[in-house]
Amino acid sequence: MATRYDAIVIGGGPGGYSAAIRLAQLGKKVLCVEKERLGGVCLNWGCMPSKALLHVGEVITAARDLKEMGVVFGEPKFDLGTLNKWKSKMIDDLVGGIGTLFKANKVESLVGVATVVDKNTVSVKKADGGQETISADNLVIATGSEPVALPGFERNGKTVLNSDDAISLAEVPKTILILGAGVIGLEFATIYKRLGADVTVVEMMDRALGDTDLEISTLLLRILKKQGINIHLKTKCSSVDVHSNRIVAKLQGEVNVMHEAEKLLVAVGRRPRTSGLGLEKLALAMDRGFVKVDERRMTSVPGVFAIGDCSGPPLLAHKAMKEGVVAAEVIAGQKSAYDPMAVPNCVYTDPQVATAGLSEEQAKAAGYDISVGKFRLAALGRARTVGISEGMVKIVGDKKTDLVLGVHIVSPTAESMIGEAVIAIEMGATVEDIGLSIHPHPTFAESIMEAAELMHGRAIHVVNTPVKT
Repeated sequence: MATRYDAIVIGGGPGGYSAAIRLAQLGKKVLCVEKERLGGVCLNWGCMPSKALLHVGEVITAARDLKEMGVVFGEPKFDLGTLNKWKSKMIDDLVGGIGTLFKANKVESLVGVATVVDKNTVSVKKADGGQETISADNLVIATGSEPVALPGFERNGKTVLNSDDAISLAEVPKTILILGAGVIGLEFATIYKRLGADVTVVEMMDRALGDTDLEISTLLLRILKKQGINIHLKTKCSSVDVHSNRIVAKLQGEVNVMHEAEKLLVAVGRRPRTSGLGLEKLALAMDRGFVKVDERRMTSVPGVFAIGDCSGPPLLAHKAMKEGVVAAEVIAGQKSAYDPMAVPNCVYTDPQVATAGLSEEQAKAAGYDISVGKFRLAALGRARTVGISEGMVKIVGDKKTDLVLGVHIVSPTAESMIGEAVIAIEMGATVEDIGLSIHPHPTFAESIMEAAELMHGRAIHVVNTPVKT
């Protein structure tokens, strides 16, 4: 008799492997089907390799900047072959780590392309060409997302790239044009600029980073432009001529030019991977390609769950991981739900941006009478010790209750600092709670305390002037 599972997880990315491991921890027999490599986009083509390249660029930039502090190196050089070997080994180690966790937790895995037959059956075309039909009491759809392709800007992997191509550098181009000033576009702009390319970014909207707090995204763009990254808002690329070793793009808007570059990176967003899975057989409720789910991550069909990017924004690995755990616990009969008050978002530019909760614009739109506290890194001793004067922590609070509504950071180590904000919002902390909590000195984290104290007129390292909202 064929094996029947308690659950089949389709997709082995952060959401999928988290769901599979948690299910196994709860005593369920689980199979994870992944069409390529465990870890999904995050480990193999996204989060991890991009942060590795950002780190290498950060070291190169630091080596140049240290001259002002009296430390002199020769001009930094890097060997791209060695860099790619190191990056590949790092990825292999992480992917192998997921496999080890599967083995330790008795999670079964299968490499192949899964197609849904019905709500309890999946057909898998295996990597060796064979076909297998598998049954389970529950299905978890965790198929993630993929880069949006623009008509007229077809990817060829050589001169016209998407983010998957851009992470595997065969060479560093002398010039690159990036379409999109979202997280992906700005992170790759930082990578390529640090590695020596001339970078131009164009964005159709009048702002970068989507619905990030406007003051924060404006500050970041000003800093990136000072670093030599050319950024044009309210500008579209209306057409592109593709040649064997270059592209010529027609830009219209803030600038109106024919722009020539060696590479074009299309980074205008990601879309859910939900087509071709056979989901139409289940008649699932959908929304613009995303699978609609409730707070338990259950779809409109009982026993079928969806998690991560394929179930809707924000498209973030840590959000997918949490959803995977929730879905697993619900399948195991526990009372679990996904209902966060704050999902952190990090942008690994130089400096980093990290946000949690409501932006100033969102808080006002929601009807709050807000208070705002801003502490600029120019007044932070720790920032000055590493030669940094630009950046800011901004807190948005409810003037009536003093509750923390949102925290927005432009700073080195912002990725780590934002955890304090998430806990504060989730626990219902007040601005005063943050201000009264002793933060270590000298650190970047104390800028959060200073911003909070400023809101109550008690800041020490800046003049306490009222902030107009």
